[in-house]
Amino acid sequence: MKLVLVAAVALIDPDGRILLAKRPEGKTLAGLWEFPGGKVEAGERPEQALIRELKEELGINVETSCLAPLTFASHAYEDFHLLMPLYVCRRWKGMAQAMEGQELKWAFAKDLKKYPMPPADLPLIPHLVELL
Repeated sequence: MKLVLVAAVALIDPDGRILLAKRPEGKTLAGLWEFPGGKVEAGERPEQALIRELKEELGINVETSCLAPLTFASHAYEDFHLLMPLYVCRRWKGMAQAMEGQELKWAFAKDLKKYPMPPADLPLIPHLVELL
């Protein structure tokens, strides 16, 4: 089974809310809410992938020093196994905006379970609740 490495981040605003992005129509798992991030390309570190993806998807600039690893997800989907480190970030430059037409929502950790998420994201929620 193929292993896919995806880096994700919990962007946390000054009010303690976390940014969620809704997967757009036409993508796998469309309509589900997820933490921003994306696939780690060959020769790329997870932090580099996040910095690149956050610039592309949300139009924000993040420094490596502002990314703190929190936990990770390991989930077997039907045709691949997902390994997803989750970072926490409280500082970035710019205003997060939907650069790829996705819907964005700021939510408190205690409310994350109200949003339908991909199976790999669900085990990450308790870690964020505990942190915040």
